[in-house]
Order: sequence, then structure tokens, then C-alpha cells
Amino acid sequence: MRISLIGAGNLATHLGLALSEKNHRIVQVFSKTREHASELGSRLNCPVTDKLSGIVTDADLYIIAVKDFAIQSVIESVDFGDHLVVHTSGAVPISVFNASCKNYGVIYPLQTFSKAKAVNFEEIPILIEANKKENRSILKSLASALSNKVTPVKSEERLRIHLAAVFACNFVNHFYCIAEQLLKDQQFDLDLLKPLILETASKATAGSPGLVQTGPAVRNEKVIMDRHLKMLSHYPEWSKLYQLISENIYNIHKNEKMKK
Repeated sequence: MRISLIGAGNLATHLGLALSEKNHRIVQVFSKTREHASELGSRLNCPVTDKLSGIVTDADLYIIAVKDFAIQSVIESVDFGDHLVVHTSGAVPISVFNASCKNYGVIYPLQTFSKAKAVNFEEIPILIEANKKENRSILKSLASALSNKVTPVKSEERLRIHLAAVFACNFVNHFYCIAEQLLKDQQFDLDLLKPLILETASKATAGSPGLVQTGPAVRNEKVIMDRHLKMLSHYPEWSKLYQLISENIYNIHKNEKMKK
């Protein structure tokens, strides 16, 4: 397919490279930052533009891979005609296209991306949605060339999956940041926790995370938790998080025991 890539960020970079490797032709890269467009365009060996008015009009597929808040603006600013156009967001409903496009859908790779870190697209779940059966067939074929895990979902389902991903990825990573700062306060490095992080992730992905939950909150060890809270006295927001999450962990596991 001849594909116009609207965006040059982390996801756009990996998706563009993956599609190119599967012999699809990226005919143009757009980014409002010319430098970013040129950087990705050079890797994909294609022309670039930093003007929405400069987007080519003869691509088979237009992939909008920009920040969520900018998706509607792009849709309203470009005349896609009868061509198929998709966005790549987990949280934006397919209805964003309704007023402006005739053929549209969603390709959502469920992964966190960084430009400098290679990914194996074959292992990345890709969620798809389209406004017509024939468009869904095109997107399924395209996504299946990249990934072994392609699933059609509706917008509400995709949003719920995105919510789960925020808990599993963004929130967990934020706790890594907190842990790193607590260690730095005592001149220790995050390397000290990396074996624990990897083992926890390994156990959580081997089965149900609830079955491998450990820690003072599960055991309701109030003396230890009180000592932890005293150490967090200089971090009131983290102290609130600690209390809230510990209470939630205890209540969930207490209820599970009562069910048994």
C-alpha cells in the first residue's frame, strides 16, 4: 500500500519502519516540526512536509499518529476524500471521523514506544476497528502482516483496554520513579531493585497477578506500614498514595479470602 504517515513521534517511527519492512511504501511523512519529519523521512526514504496543506492526495491509506488532542484537528484540516484514514489512539473513539471522512478506522498497537528502543511488532497486540466491513478487512490484513495478535474491538472496549494499560504501564512506571527517588535519598541506585522488578513482572505475567500479591498490606502489618509512613513524612503526596493503595490491597485480598 501507498501510505501517508501523519506524525513522526515514537509510535509513528516504529510503525512506519515496520510497515516499510513489510514492503509497504511510505510516500510521505508529516510533522509540524520539520526536523522531526526530516529525521523520519530520511529513515523511510520518502518526502516530508510540515504543512497539513502539503499532505499528498493520492495515498491508499493515511495513518494519523499524533497526540490524542490533535487528532480531530488533523481530520478537520485535511480532505481525505474517499481514501481510507485511521488513527492510532487507544482512547479516541472511531466517531471522531464521522463528520469528515467516508472510509475510516483505528489501528492501535498496544505497547509503549521509545524511538531508541527496538520492538518486535510480531509480539505486539494490535486492536483494529473500522466503519465498514471492507475497511476492517483491509486493516486486519495490514495489521496481521505486522503482528500475530490482531483483535477487532469496539471503541468502548478499546478505551477500557487503554485504561487497563494506564494502570499496568504508566502508573507502575510512576511508582518506579518514586522508588528511584527514595533510593537516591539514601545514595542508593535503582539497580538494587531491578532483580525484584523483573521477578515481579515475571510472576504477574505467568498467571493472575492477584495470586502472587505480597507485601505488608496483604498481611495487614500495621507496625511496618506505620514506619513506612513516617519515612514518607517529607512526601505528603506519596504518603497519601501509600495509604490509599495499601488499604485497597488489603480490602481486595480480605474480600477474596471471604469468598473462599
